[in-house]
Amino acid sequence: MPTAFLTDRALVSVSGPDAEHLLQNVITTDLDALAAGEVKPGALLAPQGKILFDFLISRDGAGGFLLDCRADIADDLARRLSLYRLRAKAEIAKREQPLVQIWWQDDSSPSQSDSTPAEGLRDRRFAEPSAVRRAYPRRQEGDGDLAAWQAFRIASGIAESGVDYALGDAFPHDVLLDQVGGVGLRKGCYVGQEVVSRMQHRGTARRRALIVSALGELPAPGTDILAGGRPIGSLGSTAGASALGIVRIDKVKAAMDAGQPITAGDAVLSLAIPAWATFTFPQGTAAEEA
Repeated sequence: MPTAFLTDRALVSVSGPDAEHLLQNVITTDLDALAAGEVKPGALLAPQGKILFDFLISRDGAGGFLLDCRADIADDLARRLSLYRLRAKAEIAKREQPLVQIWWQDDSSPSQSDSTPAEGLRDRRFAEPSAVRRAYPRRQEGDGDLAAWQAFRIASGIAESGVDYALGDAFPHDVLLDQVGGVGLRKGCYVGQEVVSRMQHRGTARRRALIVSALGELPAPGTDILAGGRPIGSLGSTAGASALGIVRIDKVKAAMDAGQPITAGDAVLSLAIPAWATFTFPQGTAAEEA
């Protein structure tokens, strides 16, 4: 299994008798469905439904939780969670975490061997048979391949803030949190829940993260994606001729039906829904009205 080490992450610890109750009523993840030994994506939203903070959450001992987030937002995340604590018996603290280790299985990787660590937390963003795991070692042992990890993440269609979208500028559906277990669609209220539920039940999510490929070199992240000369989204992180892009899927479908090229800079793009996703391009009237 290939491995990579991240040095730009931090952990926010939430512990105490009321930790689970506090988080269940604030974040998007349904903690009733979070098992030991796994991480799931989640977000803390604005009341208007947009993502203020994104993270991966896991259980930490008896009743505690770890929120694995970007290091540059960890202090603000801890402060924001503290605003919701009120009288809850919960402790919220940032933990310095200089290293996150990731290892994964893909079609080009050899089978797991005795030298591959078997422990770690299963990253539930990734569909079978990817078997992505995440751990928090105190020091780095061996080499890692960060470029290979980013390429694998992009090919898997997994968007992350900072590189693929800006915090405060995306709804959970935009970045597929509803598709990867990051939104509890059947749990009770949480911050921003009304907006998320309305998008889900009305089927109004039109902005989605797609996998982008090009024959030539891709322009820089943030470049507008155009159809018929009009912006329909923007490029996120890139790996060679592949990238992620958050786009209006109704506009993509209309362009494909009309035979219009979809471009970013000088590159002509092909856009695809991740194979594991359950949504589709709009059909019939919805696409024709786009």
